[in-house]
Amino acid sequence: MAFNVQTPQRPLPGAYFMTPALSRPQASSAIQPPLFRSNSASSLHGATDIGQTTSTTPTAPAEVLQPIERAARTINEALAQETRYPELDNYVGQGISSDYDIPLTSAWAPFQKSKVYDIPDKIFEQYNEAQVSTMMGLFAELGHAWMSIDNSLYLWDYSHPNPELIGFEEQPNSITAVKLVSPRPGVFVSSINYLLVVATTSEIFLIGLSCKPNPAGNKIVTLYQTRMSLSIKGMDVNVIEGSIASGRIFFSGRHTHDVYEIIYQSDRGNHAEYVVQMAIDDTRNLLYTLSSRSTIRTFHLKPNNGLDLAITQTLSYTFSNVRHMVSRTELIDINTSIVSISPIPANEASKLHLMAITSTGCRLFLSATSSFGWTASESGAPTSMQVQHVKFPPPDSSKLSTQRSPSQLVPYQANEAIDTSSQSLIPTRKATRYAPGYCLCFTNKHSAGAIDTLFISSPDSGRIARPQDQTQISRYREHGTWMSLDSRAEDIGLITPPFAAAPTPAGFGNELAIQFDKLPTEIAILTNTGVHIIRRKRLVDIFAATIRFGRGDDGLEGEVKKFVRLYGRGETTATALAVACGQGLDVMSDSRVAKVTDPEILEISRKVFIEFGGKPILNENSVLDQSIPAIDNVRPSPRHEGTALYISRLVRSIWKAPVIREGATPMGGLTVSPTVPLDKLRDIQRDLAKLQEFLNTNKSFIDGLSGPESLMRINTKQEEIALQAEHRALSSLVCLIDGIIEGISFVLVLFDDRVDEIILSLQDTFRQQARELTYERLFATKSGKELAKELVKAIVNRSIANGSNVDTIAEALRRRCGSFCSADDAIIFKAQEQLKKASEAGGTSDLGRNLLRESLRLFEQVASSLKMEALKAAVVQFTSMQFYAGAIQLALSVARESDRGNQALAYIAAGLPEQDDRRRLLETRTNCYRMIFDILTAVDQAASQAPEKVDGHYTRSARLRSEAYSVVHTSEDEVFQNSLYDWYIDKGWNDRLLEVESPYIIPYLKRKFTESSAFADLLWNHYAQREQYYEAAKVQLELAKTEIHNDRFRIPLEKRIEYLSRAKANASTVTTGIGRQSRQTLLHEISELLEVANIQDDLLQRLKVDSRLTPEKREEVLAELNGPIIGLTELFNEYADKASYFDICLLIYQAADHRNPSHIKASWQNLILQVHNETLEKGEPQPYEAVAETVRSMDTLVRMLKVYSFEYQRDVGPQTWVVDTFLDLHVPYETILPVLDGMLYHDEAPFTGNNRRFIASDILFLIRRWYEYGVRSGRLFGGEHGAANVTHMLGVLIQTQYLSSVEKEEARILMQRIDMVLR
Repeated sequence: MAFNVQTPQRPLPGAYFMTPALSRPQASSAIQPPLFRSNSASSLHGATDIGQTTSTTPTAPAEVLQPIERAARTINEALAQETRYPELDNYVGQGISSDYDIPLTSAWAPFQKSKVYDIPDKIFEQYNEAQVSTMMGLFAELGHAWMSIDNSLYLWDYSHPNPELIGFEEQPNSITAVKLVSPRPGVFVSSINYLLVVATTSEIFLIGLSCKPNPAGNKIVTLYQTRMSLSIKGMDVNVIEGSIASGRIFFSGRHTHDVYEIIYQSDRGNHAEYVVQMAIDDTRNLLYTLSSRSTIRTFHLKPNNGLDLAITQTLSYTFSNVRHMVSRTELIDINTSIVSISPIPANEASKLHLMAITSTGCRLFLSATSSFGWTASESGAPTSMQVQHVKFPPPDSSKLSTQRSPSQLVPYQANEAIDTSSQSLIPTRKATRYAPGYCLCFTNKHSAGAIDTLFISSPDSGRIARPQDQTQISRYREHGTWMSLDSRAEDIGLITPPFAAAPTPAGFGNELAIQFDKLPTEIAILTNTGVHIIRRKRLVDIFAATIRFGRGDDGLEGEVKKFVRLYGRGETTATALAVACGQGLDVMSDSRVAKVTDPEILEISRKVFIEFGGKPILNENSVLDQSIPAIDNVRPSPRHEGTALYISRLVRSIWKAPVIREGATPMGGLTVSPTVPLDKLRDIQRDLAKLQEFLNTNKSFIDGLSGPESLMRINTKQEEIALQAEHRALSSLVCLIDGIIEGISFVLVLFDDRVDEIILSLQDTFRQQARELTYERLFATKSGKELAKELVKAIVNRSIANGSNVDTIAEALRRRCGSFCSADDAIIFKAQEQLKKASEAGGTSDLGRNLLRESLRLFEQVASSLKMEALKAAVVQFTSMQFYAGAIQLALSVARESDRGNQALAYIAAGLPEQDDRRRLLETRTNCYRMIFDILTAVDQAASQAPEKVDGHYTRSARLRSEAYSVVHTSEDEVFQNSLYDWYIDKGWNDRLLEVESPYIIPYLKRKFTESSAFADLLWNHYAQREQYYEAAKVQLELAKTEIHNDRFRIPLEKRIEYLSRAKANASTVTTGIGRQSRQTLLHEISELLEVANIQDDLLQRLKVDSRLTPEKREEVLAELNGPIIGLTELFNEYADKASYFDICLLIYQAADHRNPSHIKASWQNLILQVHNETLEKGEPQPYEAVAETVRSMDTLVRMLKVYSFEYQRDVGPQTWVVDTFLDLHVPYETILPVLDGMLYHDEAPFTGNNRRFIASDILFLIRRWYEYGVRSGRLFGGEHGAANVTHMLGVLIQTQYLSSVEKEEARILMQRIDMVLR
């Protein structure tokens, strides 16, 4: 579970840490009691852990990482820490030292004798027959020893209880030297791995040697005659050396200090001294020789078999260098000689080149320089050599008793005295050095002179890597041990490959880093009684031994405390965890090296890991930065560090390694092989599985993994935050362990198959990614897991192609690497299998269609997991088999599942904002829809190539098209429907939109309304086709009224008038479900706007031909008028009045119901004068005729006659004679009625006050006559709009006092009749 901070943020986060927390119940007593005293960890001094020395304050907000990514970062940090192990030059610097830890118990000994192999009796039988000379030596890398007896050479497998002797007896001369070297590349057949160089008193022989392992693990050696020999009479060869890199062979004899190379011989003369040892450094192309006078010579191995003497270093010169470091010591004087030299390769040290060991046991570290600095290149030869450091022997055995107890907890003193007078290694008879600093010195203090004592030492990697004083350079700390051989050493050899923790000096000597990655170093020592195998004890082996030999509880606790003091808590917990997981090795009583399985040792290691794991610490100084969560300022516990260290050391050899390596066959084909041996992967997986089991078993005892019960043991808020961080860190490592185990299983599955065919089946992009895929990416990144899933698909697809059962394959994949092949993946594979079977059966057959439907069902079942590539492949196959409806349904299902919250629809409704996370969801769905459009294109194309019907029946292509479009148009995916309509528009298929019967078409067209008038036309046409005339009229009115006028939405005035005319017709038509009042209201608005639009059009037409306008002004004015409909006020003020169009001004007065007499009269006067003047200019007709035609207005005449009738003819004739006169002249009713209505409204003299009754009676009479005329003609009041106006006018009259009661009753009856007719 995760622990979230519930405390509200303060201005200073974490500021009140000293405030006591609420008391919590104590932990359950069911938890096991600690193995050690409660103060065992906290009372230690000087403990330093990896990454625990300082606390770094973050400078930027922490990244949001997934648990497995966080753990991968931790592993990378641990691996980087391991590579920062100091170079040899850093701790073996200028000066002297004598730092040794000589343990008093065997448990802490750095080496142990694992086995002794006796010399076979057959050899002694041959030895007893010797007459001249005998020699013996080791070929440790072959597991063989050799002995020369006079002219015969014998080899045997020293590990075999009854070995077979391999002899070389084909020459008569005594053997003087024997050496195993590497052959020159390309000279011998590949089966010859080595050359055996045998020097005799007269010749040197080259003997081919083949070494092959047998099923039991031993090596079988076979000798081959090469017929190559070289005469060397008189040279008495005693030293031979060969270059591993180039295969060059050098030798020297007892009568010269010169060096010879086989084939090429030196031309230097003879001297009294001779060479006693040769050593080659292939990394620098240098050959070192040691003469009988302790002179060291350095030769440069030049290309093309060249050999130049570069440096001659006499013993006196060497010792003079030493005297600059130590003024006087009995260990380096005139009687001291050099007994051995050992090269230090360039990948181990950049400055140090050679180590020489004196007869007193002092080790001299020398560096060679040239004129341009330290030499490490192949082309540059050194010019001088100096002693850089002197390591004096360990203290005498008499002083060991004064050393402190191994478990005594005394802080390390940096200024311990250097012992320069120890006699412990006098005399050193034989010595050698192996990387990373294993030094073996054989001293003979026995009076008989036939028994050697071995002192063997090695660097203490843990203390060198983590000095207790971080401010000082690491000191050359070593631990060593004495071993009695009870015999005389004759030869030394390295059984295991040379040590190298890194390819560069930095990190090269880190033994802790490769404890679980490489075999411990084993060294063979040949004595006159047998072969002694010396094994390097790893830190985990030492820890297991200290538990085994710890004396009681106090003694055991002291040993653990010593571990913590020397190596820190992190390293201690990592070591304890390794032992608890079965990584400890020990030599059993039968001399067999086996894993430590003692339950007591494993249990104690478990408790050390738990109880000495420390606690996470919150850096209170870092919480001042409020941008960083408090949990990110926590330093996890040493237990977490130890766990990360152990994991990193298990996977270090594969973490950055590529998964595959491509090669070519002799015929040019592709070969793919693993970069890491599969057995190695299985070993790592097995070790991680044990760690996984350990953590799972003990999680209830580990803070950070134990769950909510851990919260019961905290007392402060800062402890709670620290525990949350610890849980996050440890849980991340647990996730990574799971991921690595599954990742390795995947790789093993991959190489169980024909991986070359699988790689070739990938797309080029994935194939390149597969080449670059590393184990780190596979284990810890999303891209790596996605690529692995692609490879799994390739495996399954190949199996499907080969006819294998998909269920079996998918189940095997799920069982071994479930995260790479989920349950959904298995269903996808099954669906693909059904699809392949359908293809084989034929898509048109009944079986094929059933298989296609089953495949679709399976695909839809896992639509949420179906990737775009898999969807595309399935859709293509469905389409190829004419399963169009299924392909469309699958694409719709995947689109729906990719956005279950339908956020894409909300994104569209929001106007498609640029910076929005929902954009990605819409793009995913759109990709699915594009596939559907491709399918529809294929459907239409197939349908167009065949008739729709044959013999009255639909053809197959027509039925398939109908099925496909049925799925499309019945889809409830609104986003898809919108995309479909867009596609129709892009294709120019607007008519299809009018045919669509979908609830989404109207919202779509409404949303697109403002984008283009084409969408608006589609909208009102869609309404009109479905007899929704009222809605069509509303859309047309909106189109006419819209003020949008741009390139995409340009509606000229003529088009707007057309819209209004259509809208008037549609609004006048009865629409089901729409009330009359609503229609009348809409019709009134349309009529008024149409009147204004007609006036605007009159202005537009008049201005087009107005000669007073300049071309520029005319274009501007016409652009203004030929667009949105302008209000009457603006039309009057800006255009009609300014242009002196008085007739249009009068129309505007009428439309606006403007009844100001002075304005109207002025306009009439101006109009008459304007007509008069224009007619005079034209010359015809007569001005009065033009004026008469212009002023022939019913408005004026009706007013004049009504005034005349009132003033001069009141009560003389019929009251309605004026109205009758105009009706007799066939003046339209709709022309007379507005004039009478205006007279009633304006209260103009003489029709004021009660005199208005005359006008009201005329209006009632006129309406009755109009009604009678409408009943006869079949069109009442010119339409519904006119009827509505009339009804409204009658209602107003009834409410006034101008009608008598009889007239009011008549008006009511008339209203009822009108209403009945309209219904």
